[in-house]
Amino acid sequence: MKVLIVGGGGREHAIAWKVSKSPLVDKIYCAPGNAGIAQIAECVSIGAMEFDALADFAQTHDVDLTVVGMDDPLCGGIVDVFEKRGLRVFGPRADAAIIEGSKAFTKDLLKKYHIPTAAYETFDDPQKALTYLQTAKMPIVLKADGLALGKGVLICNTLQEAMDGVKEIMQDRKFGAAGNRMVIEEFMTGREVSVLCFSDGKTVVPMTSAQDHKRAGDGDTGLNTGGMGTFSPSPFYTDEINDWCMEHIYQPTIDAMRQEGREFKGILFAGLMLTDEGPKVLEFNARFGDPETQVVLPRMKSDLVEMFEACIDGTLDQKKLEFEDNAAVCVVLASDGYPVSYEKGFVISGFDKFHEDEGYYCFHAGTKKTDKGIVTNGGRVLGVTAKGPDLLSARANAYKAAQWIDFKNKYMRHDIGRAIDEA
Repeated sequence: MKVLIVGGGGREHAIAWKVSKSPLVDKIYCAPGNAGIAQIAECVSIGAMEFDALADFAQTHDVDLTVVGMDDPLCGGIVDVFEKRGLRVFGPRADAAIIEGSKAFTKDLLKKYHIPTAAYETFDDPQKALTYLQTAKMPIVLKADGLALGKGVLICNTLQEAMDGVKEIMQDRKFGAAGNRMVIEEFMTGREVSVLCFSDGKTVVPMTSAQDHKRAGDGDTGLNTGGMGTFSPSPFYTDEINDWCMEHIYQPTIDAMRQEGREFKGILFAGLMLTDEGPKVLEFNARFGDPETQVVLPRMKSDLVEMFEACIDGTLDQKKLEFEDNAAVCVVLASDGYPVSYEKGFVISGFDKFHEDEGYYCFHAGTKKTDKGIVTNGGRVLGVTAKGPDLLSARANAYKAAQWIDFKNKYMRHDIGRAIDEA
């Protein structure tokens, strides 16, 4: 079969790599793709938000399955466009992708169906938000309602920080239209964990757990980013916790969406906080996480394309999902200055040292092929992933492999997986 993948980051490279391992697949296209994806797929210069052009391409090239990796096209309705044309596509429709597209919608859904989450209030008016903060308990969390590239969340330790945050989100519009509405939420403490789940609208099947590192600097300092690294599995997410989350979070959420007439088919990404009172939902996303995908898919034994097909066909209850009994760590190599400002166009060397049969992977995020070779073309450049029999050895392998890559203004965190030491 022919598969089209929509997107061009590290997540899409990991998806394309895993799709290429399926015996069902003989041709992969990716729009727009990147230099790494181009090694296993034919890259097409169509933007992820050009829905009609993508659908035209899928029709004229007899594409059997389109997989949407990114949040913007999902929330924008790409699946609806493809389905109206009779094209087979993996991902939720716009009315279901709202679970990521609007934090206020999700908080209201969780409240209505008694799914555990932090207490919150929603605001359209910055003045009302500022008044509310005067009596609120600190620290507190401010969230831009819409999509903000994973950066629209501010943790504020003082009233002044919170007031500055309201100005930043709702008045200065740092995150654009995403800040038209804002959720103010109680600050939860505990271990954070991410769990990606397959859903066919009725059945939900969780994958292995992971933990992301959002802050730019060591020790969780600096600005929020799209993610500076991740590890899998989380040593704090036990089988007992998984069973509890299935009963109280994952299945009730899929059932709630169906009750609301918003059948959710695709990937439900659950961001959880393991609090003293039990697991609670921090957020939901409507697609694979980035960089969580780069540690989850290398550990997956099952055929990813078969799972996609089962989600579309409503036969997920007939599938068994299996993972390797090992661990993986991903260290993101970024351009110095990310996420604010950074230079591009620097030649990258060291790719020849990576051999996946030895458990080493280099997923491209912001790269481009030029006459000089492969060069940097974004803030997050590469996701260096390594496996090992356990988390400690996987981390050691990932940092060893991170040294193989060289480019001018290379930057990375040096403490990815530090929670492993506390397990």
